[in-house]
Amino acid sequence: MFSLALVIIVVLLALCFDYVNGFHDTANAIATSVSTKALSPRAAIIVAASLNFGGALSGTAVAATIGKSIVAPQQVTAEVLIAALIGAIFWNVFTWYFGIPSSSSHALIGGLTGAVIAGFGFSAVQWHGFLKIFTGLVTSPVVGLVAGSLVMTLLFWLFRGLSPAKTNNRFRKLQILSACMAAFAHGSNDAQKSMGIVTMALVSGGIIGSFSVPLWVKIACALAMAAGTAAGGWKIIKTMGGKIFRIEPINGFAADFTSSLVIYMASHIGVPVSTTHVVSSSIMGVGAAKRLKGVRWNIARQIVMAWFITIPSSALVSILVYKLVTMLV
Repeated sequence: MFSLALVIIVVLLALCFDYVNGFHDTANAIATSVSTKALSPRAAIIVAASLNFGGALSGTAVAATIGKSIVAPQQVTAEVLIAALIGAIFWNVFTWYFGIPSSSSHALIGGLTGAVIAGFGFSAVQWHGFLKIFTGLVTSPVVGLVAGSLVMTLLFWLFRGLSPAKTNNRFRKLQILSACMAAFAHGSNDAQKSMGIVTMALVSGGIIGSFSVPLWVKIACALAMAAGTAAGGWKIIKTMGGKIFRIEPINGFAADFTSSLVIYMASHIGVPVSTTHVVSSSIMGVGAAKRLKGVRWNIARQIVMAWFITIPSSALVSILVYKLVTMLV
């Protein structure tokens, strides 16, 4: 149990993480629609921010997984949560600055795991819960890749009789719908991660008796993510929207439609996934179905490398922050 002041610090850091997550992952929902000019940048930001907010209020299953699977909420300390959040925020800002579409989810999981290890040792980590989360993070991009390729192949077959110009004109309008779906799905998964951290702090601080996400936590996290989304993430939009392969409206619709279904299904069953990973792998799958050589695999390799280094990197930062915090407190 820790003081009210420390609970407030954790809450503020969690909301800061949500805000950074919002502008870091804005590209997930709107990159393809902006790159094909289905939506103007301003309209895309409004769509993403509003539907991120709506998605964030749609459930708490992911929050429960984050809040209870890596470490028991009753055993966590303020120093652990502060170090975890600072480590995740640092890695998000670092990768955003260089335009690398890394995973906010991986950063948070790595940060929380590293901080727990620094505070209580390896035995304090609930490794079965960690493996469950890690399995979801690893398998969801594979699902996105395969599903994106299948959806794109199906669309090619269904619309094979139409001219490319007519097909893309139709799908440019449908991209507005798929962008809305992607934004809602993103909010339904990513905002809940901070809800889980805040609720852990409330339980550990003795403010609430059991792990149940209060309404004000849902609204605060949803608002923080929506505000971050409104700030935009144009460096990552450039990578997601055009550097992987040349996206046309039918490709953008297929990628957004696929990724939104994968992410929302994961949210429904309480599995935290990386929206960045799912979207980028869906784009790769769609590109491979269109033309295997058309995918710029060197960019894809850079993205995959970022996937694998995020958890250990954010964990290391959190360990260092934990040592510093415990020296100061």
